[in-house]
Amino acid sequence: MKFSQQVNAKNQLSLRQVWSQKDLLKQEIIAGLTGFFAISYIIIVNPVILKDAGIPTDLSVFATIISSVVGCLIMGFFANSPIILTPGMGVNAFFTYTIVVTMGMSWQVAVAISMVASVVYMIVAFTKLADVLAEAIPGSLKSGITAGIGLFLVEIGLEKAGLIVRGKSSLIELGNLTSPACLLALFGLLLSVILYQRNVTGGFLIGIVVTTIIGILFGIRDSDSISVKLSELSQYHNIVLKGDFSHALSIPFILAAFSMTMILVFESMGLLQGVLPDKRKFKKSFQASSVTAFLSGMLGTSPTVAAAESASGIESGGRTGIMSITAGILFAISLFFTPLLSYVPQAAIAPVIIITGAIMMESIGNIDMSDFAAWFPAFLIVVLIPMTNSISTGLAFGFVFYPILRVVSGDGRSVRGPMYLLGALFLIDLVLTAIL
Repeated sequence: MKFSQQVNAKNQLSLRQVWSQKDLLKQEIIAGLTGFFAISYIIIVNPVILKDAGIPTDLSVFATIISSVVGCLIMGFFANSPIILTPGMGVNAFFTYTIVVTMGMSWQVAVAISMVASVVYMIVAFTKLADVLAEAIPGSLKSGITAGIGLFLVEIGLEKAGLIVRGKSSLIELGNLTSPACLLALFGLLLSVILYQRNVTGGFLIGIVVTTIIGILFGIRDSDSISVKLSELSQYHNIVLKGDFSHALSIPFILAAFSMTMILVFESMGLLQGVLPDKRKFKKSFQASSVTAFLSGMLGTSPTVAAAESASGIESGGRTGIMSITAGILFAISLFFTPLLSYVPQAAIAPVIIITGAIMMESIGNIDMSDFAAWFPAFLIVVLIPMTNSISTGLAFGFVFYPILRVVSGDGRSVRGPMYLLGALFLIDLVLTAIL
C-alpha cells in the first residue's frame, strides 16, 4: 500500500492504532505541528481584538491558550478528528465590535451572551438537528463552502505575506514587493510549493522552519508581538467565570445571542463540512466544537470555533485526533514560551495558508456550472466569505438565494424542508445584523 493510501486509510483508525504505527504517527505529529504554526498567530491577535472589549491583554493571552488546549484535546480524544479549535476570528470581532462597542454592553455581558449561544449550539449538536441540517445542504453549496473558505485563507495568507494591502483607490492593492518581509514570504511560498509538488513529508513544516530561520538571520520580525510574563498567570482568575446574566431577558441580549448562535452553528457546520477528510466524523466534531465554545466563555474569552487553518495540517497528512492533540500540547507549551512565538514571522506562516487555500478551491470543479440555480448561490458563498471577512455572511447569502432560485426555476420540490428553514433563518440573521 502506498504511503498516501495509508494516510487516507487513517480515517478508519483509532488513536491507539495510529499510535502503534510509527510512520503514520510521525505524519500526524508533523500535521499537528504544521496546523499549530499556521494558527499560532491567534495567541497574539485574539487578545489584541478582545482588548477593545475591555479584557486585559495579558490575561486574554492565557484565556486564548487555555481554551485552545481544552478544545484541541476534546476534539482529539472525543471526536478523533484532525481539527484545531481556537477562539474564532469572526466571532471575536462580533463579540467585541458589535456587542461591546456598538451595543454598549460590558465584556462580562458579552461572555454571558456567548455562553447562552453555545448552549443552543450544544442542543443542536447533540440532537438529530445536526444530521438533519447537514443532510439538507445540497452538494453545490458544500463545495462552495469549501472553496469559499479556501479563497478566504488565500486572502489571509496574501495579507500576512504583504503581497496585498488595503488600497487607496481600490479595496485591495499590490503590496511593497521590495520589503524584506514580502521577499521572505515569496521565498517561503516558492520553497513550500516545491516541497509540496515533490510530495516531501512534512514539507509545510519544513517551509515554516527554514523561512523562520532566514527571517531571524536577517532580523525580520513582526512589529505587533506581545510579551507576557508567566508570573501574571496568578491574576488569570480575574476573568474566569465572569459572565453577567443580569440582562438576559432584555431584547438586545436576546438579539445578540440569536445572531451569535447563527454564527457559531453554521460557521462551524460549514467549515467542518468543508475541511473534514472523513465526513463520518462530522457529528462528534460538531459536538466537541459546541462543548468547547461553551467552556471558552467560562475561561474568559470569546467562543472557540474550528480553525480554517486546520486544513494546512490536514493537507500535511493529518487524519486523526493525534493531529489536534499535538496542536493542543503545543498550545500548552506555548504558555511557557509565548515570547518565542514572536520569532516566527507572519511571512513564514503565510505561504502554508496560501497553498492550503488554493488546494481547497479545487472543490469548485464539483459544482455543476450548467445549472445556474445551483452554482450562483455557491458563487455568492465563494466570493462573499473573503470579501466580507465572514464565513457566516457568505453562508447566509448562499443559503438565502438557493431556495429562491430553485423555486423560480420551477424546481422547488427538490429543496428539502430544512433548507427553506435555513434560508429563512439566515435571512433573519442578515436583517438582525444590519439592525444591530
